[in-house]
Amino acid sequence: MNQQQTTQKPDAYWNPLLAGVLLGLVLLATFVVTGHGLGATGFTTRLTAWLGMNIVPAVTSANEYLGGMVEEGKPLSSWITWQVIGVALGALISAYLAHRIAFKMDGAKFLGGSKRPFTALFGGILAGFGARIAAGCTSGLGL
Repeated sequence: MNQQQTTQKPDAYWNPLLAGVLLGLVLLATFVVTGHGLGATGFTTRLTAWLGMNIVPAVTSANEYLGGMVEEGKPLSSWITWQVIGVALGALISAYLAHRIAFKMDGAKFLGGSKRPFTALFGGILAGFGARIAAGCTSGLGL
């Protein structure tokens, strides 16, 4: 028996210039409405404070950088937590609607199959760390 398999082609990508301008306008609107910008690195810092509070509370409380977040009592009860959850859910919904959900590794394969995810993870951690040290945001890397 011969079965026909229907596969939908993914929707076309947005124009990168238009997407950059729209991202910039969203960032501007965020500053105007909330008084602060977008940024996921603040969430990772708060997540680190929350983990430290639950694993080594004395050390985390004594830490000059994370201690202030622990004193608040709930490091994850911040607007930035909800922002990151919303961005993740929005990206998942957008990818689903554009027929772009797939588990694959894109890009050049010069590193080999098993090294690529670790290299990407290391690069992401390095970019996030640099953004936090510079008191900036990884969203600026996209702009």
